Amino acid sequence: MTLFPLLDGLSDVELQAAELDGECYRLGDGFLPIGMTPTVESRAAAAIGARPTRLVAALGTAAWVWGAADRFPARSEYLVALDARWRPPATERAHIVESVLRPGDVVRFGGAIVTSPLRTAIDLARFRAEFGSVERTAVHALAHVGGFELTDALAAMDRGRNLSGKRAAAARLRAALSPS
Repeated sequence: MTLFPLLDGLSDVELQAAELDGECYRLGDGFLPIGMTPTVESRAAAAIGARPTRLVAALGTAAWVWGAADRFPARSEYLVALDARWRPPATERAHIVESVLRPGDVVRFGGAIVTSPLRTAIDLARFRAEFGSVERTAVHALAHVGGFELTDALAAMDRGRNLSGKRAAAARLRAALSPS
């Protein structure tokens, strides 16, 4: 189930025709009617699309949902809970990672689930091979949206046992969230 006002129930051909006719525009993996401004809720629904509800929009996809990234990623990124026992179909082009999801790590928008701004910022700091100005800007924007500070992010990482890349992530978070 997708959230209003995303267009749902139309074939790909019908959606493409509606887009060509100027009746809608692409928003992530969905389509939004012309005149509707994207919201966090509509971006969350567009990020999940017709995918299984076990998937949690994460990393760059979640940053886009929260408005901390300008563009929907070329390859969507999702988490799935370790206990979900789910494997993506071979045709899935998204990057899907199994992960421990703790209370407070996710936010639900109807049928769409997205990592919280805090979890998204921590994951970006932990898992990005490169952490340049785009990533620092996204983490800073996520802190603003989520209302957290550097100390909150570091404390959240400390609550997780055996987190890989914790030390490097802490340095990246300091670079993104320390006052200039």
